[in-house]
Amino acid sequence: MAAVIAVVTFVNGINGYVAEKIFSLGADVFIISKVSPVITNVDQLIEGEKRKDLTLDDYKAVLESCRHCMLVGSSTFNPSGHVKRGGQSVNDVWIRGMTPTMWPIFNLDLSTGRTLNENDENNRTAVAVIGTDVVDNLFPGVDPLGKELRVEGQAYTVVGIGTKQGTTLGQSRDNYVGIPLSAYLKQFGSHSAIRISGKASGVGSQLDAAIDEARAILRARRHDAPGKPDSFSAETNASFLSLWSNLSSTFFIAMIVIAAISLVVGGIVIMNIMLVSVTERTREIGVRKALGARRDDILLQFLIESVTMALVGGAAGVLLGASIAKVVTLAIGMPSAIKLWAVVAGVGVAAIVGIFFGVYPARRAAMLDPITALRAET
Repeated sequence: MAAVIAVVTFVNGINGYVAEKIFSLGADVFIISKVSPVITNVDQLIEGEKRKDLTLDDYKAVLESCRHCMLVGSSTFNPSGHVKRGGQSVNDVWIRGMTPTMWPIFNLDLSTGRTLNENDENNRTAVAVIGTDVVDNLFPGVDPLGKELRVEGQAYTVVGIGTKQGTTLGQSRDNYVGIPLSAYLKQFGSHSAIRISGKASGVGSQLDAAIDEARAILRARRHDAPGKPDSFSAETNASFLSLWSNLSSTFFIAMIVIAAISLVVGGIVIMNIMLVSVTERTREIGVRKALGARRDDILLQFLIESVTMALVGGAAGVLLGASIAKVVTLAIGMPSAIKLWAVVAGVGVAAIVGIFFGVYPARRAAMLDPITALRAET
C-alpha cells in the first residue's frame, strides 16, 4: 500500500505540474521546430535530424506574412553554457537566445529590471536577463542590475532578473541567461537551429488558421513537395498534453498491475496469519461454541480480525507512502500531490483484501466441531 500511494502521489503531482508549468503554453500558442518534441520512437528522431534547420530568414518570413498571428517570436538555446563573473563561475547554465516577443508569448515574468526589447535585438546589444540561480551563484548580496557577467567569454550587462520558477524532477528552471537572439547568433554562429513560436489572435479556428498559414509559408520556403509531409514540426499545448496523458496512462496501468500482485501477496500473508490464529485458538473457539456462540458469530469474529489487520496495515501504508513522496519532493523537487480519493481507495482496497482473504480462515473456524475443539491442547 505504501508503494501504491507513493506512486499515485507522484503521478498526481507530475500531472498537475506538467499541466500548469511545463506545457502551459497557452491555448493560443504554437511552436514550430526542426524535430518534434513529442516524438515517440527512434525512427521519428532519425528522420527529424535529417531535416534542414529552421533559419532566421524562415522566422522573418513567418513574422512578415502570418496574418492570423498576433505575435511571432524565435528562440534557440545551449543547455550547457559557462557563465562567469570575476573569480566565480557557473557551469551547465541554459543560454537562451530570444527575440523580445518571446516574453509575452510564453508569459514570462520578471522580478525586477526590464525584458529584452527591439533595440537590443536590432543592435545585437550585449544585455542579458538572468535567472535567480545565476543571481545566487554570481551576485551573492549584490544587486545584479547594471553589472557585467561573461557568457562563454563574451561580456553582457544584466538588465533584468526573472521570477523564481523552482525545480522539477530535480532540474532547476532558474539556471539560465537570456540574451537577444541576434547577439546569440553573432556569438555562437548563424548555423544554430532555431524554433519559431507564434501566438494566434484567438483559440480554436483562429489557432488552426495561424498554424496553417505558418505551415504554408514554411513549406513554400523549404520547397516541400505537394502531398509530402512537412519538413518541420508544428506543435501546440494540446500535443504535449496528449503525449503526457498517453505516457502517464501507460505508467498508471503498469502501477495497477504491480499493485495487484502486491495485494495478492499481502492477502495470502493475512490468510496464513489467520489460519495460524485459528489453529492456536481452537480451544477458545470450542469454549465459545459451548457457551452458545453460533457459526455466524465465530465467522464474524475472525472476519473482523482479518479486516482490522488489513486496515491497520493499509493505514500505515498510506502514511508511509505519503511520507516517502514528500521526502523525495523535498530532496529532489519531484512534484507530488496527495489526493483524498487515493487515500480512501487505498484504505478501501485494504478492507476488501482483508475480507476476501479472511473468509477461508473464518469459515474454517466457524465449522469446527465444538467437542473436537474443546479437546484441543492449549
